Amino acid sequence: MTTGALPRYRGDQRVTLLRVIHSEWTKLRSLPSTAWCLVATVALVVGVGLAYATLRVARPPADPESFDPTSVSLAGVQLAPFALGVLGVLLISGEYATGSIRVTLAAVPTRLPVLGGKAVAFGLAALMLCVPTVLVSFLAGQSVLSAEHLDTTLSEPGVMRAVLGSALFLTAVGLLGLGLGALTRNTAGGISALFGLLFAPQLVLGLLPESLSDAAYRYLPTPAGAAISAVHHDPVTLGPWAGFGLFCLYTAIVLGMAAWALRRRDV
Repeated sequence: MTTGALPRYRGDQRVTLLRVIHSEWTKLRSLPSTAWCLVATVALVVGVGLAYATLRVARPPADPESFDPTSVSLAGVQLAPFALGVLGVLLISGEYATGSIRVTLAAVPTRLPVLGGKAVAFGLAALMLCVPTVLVSFLAGQSVLSAEHLDTTLSEPGVMRAVLGSALFLTAVGLLGLGLGALTRNTAGGISALFGLLFAPQLVLGLLPESLSDAAYRYLPTPAGAAISAVHHDPVTLGPWAGFGLFCLYTAIVLGMAAWALRRRDV
């Protein structure tokens, strides 16, 4: 018994950016680590915010006028970059580890749309997760703080910007992880580079004279990016949007270096 050949596919087979984005979105959804990292992000943002708000209710501030209820609710935003940043690294380093990156680059010979598709798919997914997560964390934290009349509302000056800015900051950290993963092509190397870039400069500045460290502190990646999540401007940091813009510049530089390396390397 013989079987006939499969009919030739006659549909449009052009590689377009939208198709690459859809492909990368499928990969992101199918990664086992995606669910774990996203759950960890939600747990850190909401869980830490609730825990800190409960602690502050148990130990009310001595000066309620200087108390910042928004920062209490968003305390978990300082830890959540661990989860999203790692997911950004894994999104591309996992393909290098398994060798499936060869199939990806064979399907998209121009290569750059691969990195662009991953950035768009991951960035949108992270933003769609982080916006409702930080809103839930804020509202839940304020409901706890209201027991001691320490709560605030989204209509207060700077609060909405801090809440939504926290989501933007977390998304940018994830994209930074993606760029470092593409640049190092190694999971351990990408995660190490991410943590080093986010936290090591502050440790190094601690060894320098105070006058020099204070002047340089505001330009470091983490203090600059996190400035957008604060309601009240800290004199030692840049303004909210200026600081976040600088962090985005750091991220863009890393992604640009990753794009250059992707074009230059064989794989």
